[in-house]
Amino acid sequence: MDERTDAANLFARVSKDLMREQEEGPTLHRVATRAVEVVPACQHAGISLRRPRRRVMSVASTSDLAETADQLQHELSEGPCLDAVWDDDSYLANDLEHDVRWPRWGPRVFTAGIGSVLSIRLATETETLGALNLYAEPVDAFTPEDVDLALIYASHAADAMNTAQLVSGLQVAVRSRHLIGLAQGLLMERYQLSVQQAFDVLRRYSNESNVRVHDLARIVVEERRLPELADLRPPEPVGPAGDDEAP
Repeated sequence: MDERTDAANLFARVSKDLMREQEEGPTLHRVATRAVEVVPACQHAGISLRRPRRRVMSVASTSDLAETADQLQHELSEGPCLDAVWDDDSYLANDLEHDVRWPRWGPRVFTAGIGSVLSIRLATETETLGALNLYAEPVDAFTPEDVDLALIYASHAADAMNTAQLVSGLQVAVRSRHLIGLAQGLLMERYQLSVQQAFDVLRRYSNESNVRVHDLARIVVEERRLPELADLRPPEPVGPAGDDEAP
């Protein structure tokens, strides 16, 4: 077999392995773990995901060192992970002590024990999911061959993560609908309501108490009754002593 055939077989196995998990959490950890196995120079790996309001959050890592390096990027608001998410597809630094692109983050992680980093955007055709961060302790660790392998791996990883997110989202939706259905059934039996009337009651209570229908349904199922609206509403803020004037 030539090198191309070996690589094709490798990534066929990797893709199948990454798709094995159907939930997001286990998939993220598998993606990080397999990265260390696939990319020869990589000793530690971490994954950060994009969140609303331009936030990026570390969600998986293979070691304390990788977790520290990822978290430090978020704390300092600089680093190759953030740049890969927001600016360009990938960033390679083979001498973090002297890399001027991240003047605060680079020396800090070098002191912690990381000499090289390769951060790659994780994205589908329509959406940026986050970034894969590959770390090595020596300087000049990542070769062009390592980079090529990492880029291909990141593509497979993004597909697996996207699938897991979709499946997890569907599972949450199904559980939510099931819980609401149980609450409707309890209300129908206890108060002699129709299906629509029971849902209307849940929706009205939700609107008046500012509690999500799903959370309200959970309370109904646990307590086997409708809660008092006063118990659902947050307490009124209390002003400083002396604010109220005597009549």
